[in-house]
This record gives sequence, C-alpha cells and structure tokens, in this order.
Amino acid sequence: MTIERSEPANTADERTMLEGWLKYHRQTLAWKCEGLTDAQLRTAAVEPSSLSLMGLVRHMAEVERGWFRVVVGAEEEAGPIYYTDEDPDGEFHLTEEDTWAEAYATWQAQIEAARRHAAGFGLDDITKGRHPRSGEQFNLRWIYTHMIEEYARHNGHADLIRERIDGATGD
Repeated sequence: MTIERSEPANTADERTMLEGWLKYHRQTLAWKCEGLTDAQLRTAAVEPSSLSLMGLVRHMAEVERGWFRVVVGAEEEAGPIYYTDEDPDGEFHLTEEDTWAEAYATWQAQIEAARRHAAGFGLDDITKGRHPRSGEQFNLRWIYTHMIEEYARHNGHADLIRERIDGATGD
C-alpha cells in the first residue's frame, strides 16, 4: 500500500479546508508507518516511554472514536477500544500479539465512523453528546481544529520514532 498525500486547495471554503487538513494529517500518520514490520511498529521511542508508531495509531483510533462517536454522535455505548480504567494508556501497552493489520483496520473504521457522524453537522452545530470528563458540548469547527492539532502533534512524535527505527525522515 502506498500512501498518497495531498494538501487541500489553498482557496477552499472553510469546511473543505478543515476536512482536507484533517485528511492530510491522517494520511501523514499512515505514511510514517508505511513499509515497517509489526515489530518495528511496536518499537518504543526511548526508554522508559512506551510511545510507538502502532501505539500512536491505536491512540488516534481512540481519539477519533471519542470525539466523533461519543461527543458528536452521542454513542454512549461506544466504549474504549484499547484502554481500561485499570490501564488508561492501554493503547500504548503493546504485546507481541498486537498487529498492524488490526490496529490499522480499527483506526480506519473509526475514521469512517467519524466521517459519517460529521457529515450530519454544520461547522456551527453543537454536538449531540458531551465530553465524558468535562460534560461540555462543542461545535464541529472546534472538534475539527482540535483533531488537526492532535494529529499534527503526534505526527511530530511519529517523525522522531520513524527516524529512530530506520533513519527515514520527511515532513
């Protein structure tokens, strides 16, 4: 699989631009993982951190699920995928049994659910659900902006992890 990335048009309307940048950053994370083995994708950044490329993908599956299924769509039954109350960072605690195929498929399923939920909202529309910890509601514009920031931050982590694994660098 070859990941194709393209920046959104620089004259797009606001929604198209926000969705375009979110798509770009999702593709960037996938690109950072491209061509690596499961063992490489499970490789932690540096001791004692458990941060890895596969862990980042699993984390972003949780983030997509939380913001779009729980907050936007009010799917209260959409529980955590990888973490628990006993292990709140479970998405980063990988074992030899954890595979890229499963992590990637789960992440993509959460992205698809996110797109479906967002499609029913305008940028100014207030979410149906509330943030599980704060109880706040948000408009879709805020969530898109937050998601772009979240991916951009973690893509920076992914840059460093990938360079440590095989020396590959890039934007």
